[in-house]
Amino acid sequence: MEPRIPRYVPVVNVVLKFLTRRGVKAGPVSIITVAGRRSGRPHSTPVTPWVVDGKRYVIAGIGTSDWSRNARAAGAGTLTSGRTTTRVRLTEVTDPALKERVVVAFGTENRGAASFLKQIGVAPERTPKGFAAAVPYVAVFEVTPAQG
Repeated sequence: MEPRIPRYVPVVNVVLKFLTRRGVKAGPVSIITVAGRRSGRPHSTPVTPWVVDGKRYVIAGIGTSDWSRNARAAGAGTLTSGRTTTRVRLTEVTDPALKERVVVAFGTENRGAASFLKQIGVAPERTPKGFAAAVPYVAVFEVTPAQG
């Protein structure tokens, strides 16, 4: 199972970023902006923050994607939802049990996330077992307010 981004995703990402820049809230979607790991320039991508056990997380469907590698390197960024932008810390979840709990909750509680994880080829089926199978392919970051 080799993860792949569907062709429609770049177009949808542009539309979501455009709407967010104008202060339009697009459902549960937020825009995460992190510094590029080489250039230092800000890079933005849509994400759907998800709360599990009272903590907020964002999931990169492909853990080797540019935005997840940038988030790993930067460890911080901003999260924008509608007209609200918050500086955040991004801490990658390395505990396998927690990572699985977050990914399974994300997939089972969010129909859009479930479809996306299956479409990109990381979840073989839209079930808790299928989402658990996605864990090795995804990156999960805990999102907390930045200090200062």
